[in-house]
Amino acid sequence: MHCPFCGADDTKVIDSRLVAGGDQVRRRRECASCKDRFTSYEVAELLMPRVIKQDETREPFDEQKLLAGLHRALEKRPVGVEQIEAAVSQIKRFLQSTGEREISSQIIGEKVMEELRKLDDVAYVRFASVYRSFQDLSEFRAELDRLEQETGDTGV
Repeated sequence: MHCPFCGADDTKVIDSRLVAGGDQVRRRRECASCKDRFTSYEVAELLMPRVIKQDETREPFDEQKLLAGLHRALEKRPVGVEQIEAAVSQIKRFLQSTGEREISSQIIGEKVMEELRKLDDVAYVRFASVYRSFQDLSEFRAELDRLEQETGDTGV
């Protein structure tokens, strides 16, 4: 790998560790020329299915869109970056495990809600309200009642 500081192509790996639940390898490297150190990440390149949107158009799966949606739902919630990365990994693993070349955005949305439900109830309701296009307070109330029944919790 080329050194990002001096451009030399002779770098050596000093340390390697698994990160993101074993889905990535983090490598500390040192340049043989300038002796600067840097970090690189290695991930397996797996093909993701194309997304079939509600209007029947198709587009490549975009991990950044997924992350943006999760971050929006989890804004100002007590959920760590590692938990979010683990949720993204779970969603991607699920999509790859279908073996399909194309997958409906509805299936992705349901999987996102499932993962958000595990992370944070408030974020789940935020996402569900946009995803399911809640029109009024009664739809929020119905979702909160359903959530309360599932968890047996008296306060969301």
